[in-house]
Amino acid sequence: MEANRRHKLCWHIAYGLLRPLIERFFHLSHEDAEPEGPCLVISNHVTDYDPLLVAMSFPRTDLYFVASEHLFRKGLVSRLLIWAMAPISRRKGSQGTDTVKSCLRHLKEGHAVCIFAEGDACWDGRSGHVFPATGKLALLSGASLITYRLEGGYLTKPRWSQTLRRGRLHGHPVACYAPDKLKVMRPDQISALIDRDIYEDAWQRQREERVRYRGKRLAESLELALFCCPRCGQIGTLRSKGDRISCACGMTLRYGDDGFFSPPEPFETLAEWEDWQQETLRNLQTEPGKALFSDEPVRLSRVVSGHQEEAMGSGQLTLYPEKILFGNHLFPLDKIGSMAMVQKRLLLFSCGEDYYELRAEKGVNLRKYLSWWKIITEKQE
Repeated sequence: MEANRRHKLCWHIAYGLLRPLIERFFHLSHEDAEPEGPCLVISNHVTDYDPLLVAMSFPRTDLYFVASEHLFRKGLVSRLLIWAMAPISRRKGSQGTDTVKSCLRHLKEGHAVCIFAEGDACWDGRSGHVFPATGKLALLSGASLITYRLEGGYLTKPRWSQTLRRGRLHGHPVACYAPDKLKVMRPDQISALIDRDIYEDAWQRQREERVRYRGKRLAESLELALFCCPRCGQIGTLRSKGDRISCACGMTLRYGDDGFFSPPEPFETLAEWEDWQQETLRNLQTEPGKALFSDEPVRLSRVVSGHQEEAMGSGQLTLYPEKILFGNHLFPLDKIGSMAMVQKRLLLFSCGEDYYELRAEKGVNLRKYLSWWKIITEKQE
């Protein structure tokens, strides 16, 4: 109980100090929510700053956020965060059973919990589906469900970007569902309802509103999201500088402050490019034992108990049709139980009983490894 009082006090102090700064820094407007009793808040996920942005709509409700486990491995910063706000840890690239139990415990104790149930900030400006178990969590919690949507967040700070852009960013609760209403629904119906409420398509909104998101080096690090050239079809040859993305084959496109490419062919939006490159990867011709692509330098660590890392070396990461190879370490794709990315350059995965982290250097795209694993997993299913 003493810890809960501390968290509540820290929340209100931080809220009072940070609210005007966050609103000004992000050009954020928002609508407030004042829930009564325990509630589960589920928002779309677009930036690393989403907990701060969502929190601005809850002036009198201290939220317990579900946060990626890697945030618990940052020494003094992590200890201060745990002491003040007690975020709920989730290992991305793992099943998350303990996380669900922690969320339910907080809700049963009468608190408010916020989760970004897509599990991953979007890379292409479009919301993904929430975890299938999200509806079940909402049903079991016995709490009110608040759906929340951030609009303009992707173009304010694309996941792949190094820089912030100033345009329009708005956050608001979409709906509040009482426990009695949830009780008459199936978990899959609740998940579908959440998907509908929090869905955001940055490009559809931009075609309607045409907001300018002004900033510097608008295309820098775009190769962390895009990995396949639309002209030559090569993987891993894209590079960015300033407001341009280009390939060694001579292809070049300008990324505008409205988020659209110029010229608009072959793709006008990053989402169109993303759909094409995923389909290209899916149809890639493979030969057993022949590498698909590789990158370096990449660092491998094993994450052990107590949020500790065990360094396993730095070197070349290579993907084969059926395995990932890093030095003497071989990871068969069919033994990798789950995989996810954190921020821009961290790839987390579980293999057997172990949990690993791959950390890439600047310019190295790890998304294509995750995409290939998903393709193989879908085929196996």
